Amino acid sequence: MPPFRAAPMTRPTVEITHVQEFSAAHRLRSPALSEAANRELYGPCFNDHGHNYVVEVTLRGAVDEPTGMVMDLNRLGRVVVDKLIQRVDHKHLNHDVPFLAGVIPTAENVAVAFWAEIEPSLRDYPGCRLHRIRLHESRSNRVDYFGPSPAR
Repeated sequence: MPPFRAAPMTRPTVEITHVQEFSAAHRLRSPALSEAANRELYGPCFNDHGHNYVVEVTLRGAVDEPTGMVMDLNRLGRVVVDKLIQRVDHKHLNHDVPFLAGVIPTAENVAVAFWAEIEPSLRDYPGCRLHRIRLHESRSNRVDYFGPSPAR
């Protein structure tokens, strides 16, 4: 009878999240709609106004045995600040942020754009992947984006 061997232990999968705040102005207006339709759809958000946003960037991955981490949270924080916060804080999202050019800056669209901006920088870190962008537009409203849907 062969000797008993324990199955290799699988590394636990963990989600880690870095949170940052930023302030920005925007105006919601669709070029596909008339001014009256825009005013009716977006209400007060049709006018220039601002928010104190909170963005959460969540990675998912296996805990690395030698380090005990999915990714160094300080390094994740630097990526978030460099790729997102420095580019949007105290800016007008319609006019001052090149990666939002031509985008209606709803919370939904901003979350999708944030994913596109930050995900390539996170590919360099083996064993983890971007899992979610959560954007709080206010204390009452937030959106979650889990990345592009797989091709069908």
